[in-house]
Amino acid sequence: MRAVFRIMLVAGLLLALSGAPILGQATRKALSSPSPIYPELAKKMHLSGVVKVILTVGADGQIKNTEFQGGHPVLIDAVQMALKDWKYAPASSETKILVEFKF
Repeated sequence: MRAVFRIMLVAGLLLALSGAPILGQATRKALSSPSPIYPELAKKMHLSGVVKVILTVGADGQIKNTEFQGGHPVLIDAVQMALKDWKYAPASSETKILVEFKF
C-alpha cells in the first residue's frame, strides 16, 4: 500500500514539475475577449445551449488551437468567429484554458 502511495506521489510531483500546460482560466488574463454574436439562424431555430471549448494559448497570447467539447454546430460557428479576435496576456509557456459560452 505504501509503495502505491509513493509511486502516485512521485508521479504527481513529476507532472507538476514537468511544465505541462495548466487547464484553467485563472492562469491567463484575457486582453481582448469579445462575446460571440447570436446567429440569425439560431434565432429562427430557437437554439439555445452551451458551447464548451478548450483553447491552447501560446506564450505570445495568441490562440493556437481550439478543441470544441460540445455545442450545436451553428453556435460553434459563432464562437469560432468571436475567438478570432481574442488575445491573452503573454506568458512564459503555452496554456490550455476551458471556456464556456452560454446562448
